[in-house]
Amino acid sequence: MDVIESLKIIPAAVIGLTVHEFSHAYTAYKLGDNTAKLDGRLTLNPLKHIDWMGFFLIVIAGFGWAKPVIFNPENLKHKHRDEILISLAGPFSNFVVAILFFVIARLLYINEFFNTTTIGLDIVNTIMMWGIINLSLFIFNLIPLPPLDGSHLYLTFLKEIHPKLMMNIYKYGTIALFAIIIAETQFKLNILHLSELINYFSSSVIQLLSFH
Repeated sequence: MDVIESLKIIPAAVIGLTVHEFSHAYTAYKLGDNTAKLDGRLTLNPLKHIDWMGFFLIVIAGFGWAKPVIFNPENLKHKHRDEILISLAGPFSNFVVAILFFVIARLLYINEFFNTTTIGLDIVNTIMMWGIINLSLFIFNLIPLPPLDGSHLYLTFLKEIHPKLMMNIYKYGTIALFAIIIAETQFKLNILHLSELINYFSSSVIQLLSFH
């Protein structure tokens, strides 16, 4: 990937990570816990949310993470349900952002400048790429490996039933995730098949929006 292509990715990464973490914080706050608000995370200021390693991975690999939003389950009225809602709020916010980018690209594409000129097509393709990056964040964060959001679908129950097992899953699941990321980025192995999923969803959206 050249420098220009990397620079094109940065706005999508900043927006995607910021909205993702803000959605966690906002959902927790609306469900009765103000821990994230007190931590200064109830904001759309990217500097409050970005983890530079996760940000770097998005730029070079198309997926990554931000600083985790902390919340106190004891402040939630419906603990298990609300924990899951808080966890899912981040990935699904990226899905919404992705759809918005795709729609913006489609609206621009209606104009002759954006579907005939080199500059116009480059702008449309860049915005489409931003949508694909956020779609990648949506899919990646639903993987059921800690510390990703998808793992909370079962860890929220397991931590009360079998806390030791939960800690082991969290510890070794995190190691496994990093090992998979390294294997996929450095050795070109296709373990998670994320590219197939992303291509499928992207192609479906593009077809739905009738790009020609």
